[in-house]
Amino acid sequence: MAWSEGDVVALRDVWFGVVWRAVAGVVVEDVPGRSVFWIPAGSEAAYPVDAEVREIRLFRPDYNRGLRRTKVGCVVLCDEGEPWTLWHFQNEAGEFDRWYINFERYLGRNTVAYDSVDHKLDLIARPDGSLEWKDEDELVEAGRRGLVDVTEIRRDADLAVAQSPWPTGWEDFRPDPSWSVPALPPGWEAVDPQPQGA
Repeated sequence: MAWSEGDVVALRDVWFGVVWRAVAGVVVEDVPGRSVFWIPAGSEAAYPVDAEVREIRLFRPDYNRGLRRTKVGCVVLCDEGEPWTLWHFQNEAGEFDRWYINFERYLGRNTVAYDSVDHKLDLIARPDGSLEWKDEDELVEAGRRGLVDVTEIRRDADLAVAQSPWPTGWEDFRPDPSWSVPALPPGWEAVDPQPQGA
């Protein structure tokens, strides 16, 4: 199953058979083993909240759904063989600002969604060479709860720093001006029992 340039899909974080988070993106490239998406500012995103509409950071079965819009543009590079995806965040002027390495495991895809499970730890890499770790406390707590393998994720993090898979060539990407700001596509909440590629 391949998407075409300009298709709108949901990039989803799936936990225990439910969509935990999702953001609408436009397909830029989809070839075997690699998918690239454009998330413009204003794209629709779903996220988990509690009864007081506060965002929930770690998975739990009781939650409500919140919706919001992204604030800046982003190109997402997904290489299915890597234990991370590379997010190229822009600033409010639409210029490349930073790489965001999201550690995760690819689960598969269906007609409207690219699925992974987030491993909590993130790394921000800036053009000046500085690195900033993000959500290490969430990684530790997720490991304590048995949600993730902390040793494996830290090994993946060491690999990312050693390989430094940035720059990627997508830093100066400019979207097709005919593309609209996407909403989450119909069917984005449905999870296949066995998504393709899982």
